[in-house]
Amino acid sequence: MEEMKQPTPKPGVCIPWEEKKKELPPIQGDPAQFQQVWEEVDGMAYTYVWHLLVSF
Repeated sequence: MEEMKQPTPKPGVCIPWEEKKKELPPIQGDPAQFQQVWEEVDGMAYTYVWHLLVSF
């Protein structure tokens, strides 16, 4: 049986925007602004987790 490979996110990303966008209802406003905010928040989460791993 062939194992399924899961896509690896880019460094600095926990959940890629393309994946998160599938979970959201249709966007009523500017999609680029939603994407920018998501990528900033996701980047901060990645940094926080990485900092916890390195610090302790």
